[in-house]
Amino acid sequence: MADLASSSNDSVLPSAERESDLDVDLETLVGDWSYLPDIAERYGLSLSRVRTHIADRELLTHRVGPNRAIAVPTAFLGELGPRPELKGTFTVLADGGMNDEEIIRWLYTDDASLRGGRTPLESLAAGFKAEVRRRAQALAF
Repeated sequence: MADLASSSNDSVLPSAERESDLDVDLETLVGDWSYLPDIAERYGLSLSRVRTHIADRELLTHRVGPNRAIAVPTAFLGELGPRPELKGTFTVLADGGMNDEEIIRWLYTDDASLRGGRTPLESLAAGFKAEVRRRAQALAF
């Protein structure tokens, strides 16, 4: 529990990866970001509807680029809108005390022990939602 009190990032990342991943800025770690107007255009939605997806925690955002504009990791977007498997995972991680930046970082952090992908996000995409959420719940304890 002492680790949880010292730094929430320390509690999120496996110990071998803490130092190197903390040095990587989130914008670089994610790499591919979509700005809100682009998301609205992609799905034929109003900008207010995109903001509703954010308010409903179906999408998470971070400020990126030279203008620090609000953007969403492109991998959070599916063919028809926000990827449905993410909302529950966001909730579990937030209930465990993570903020949006920590959640995004955790989803993009390499974990060789996961089935279906190198990161929790890739494992979710491969259909291992229950395994990823179990690990997310374990972070809360």
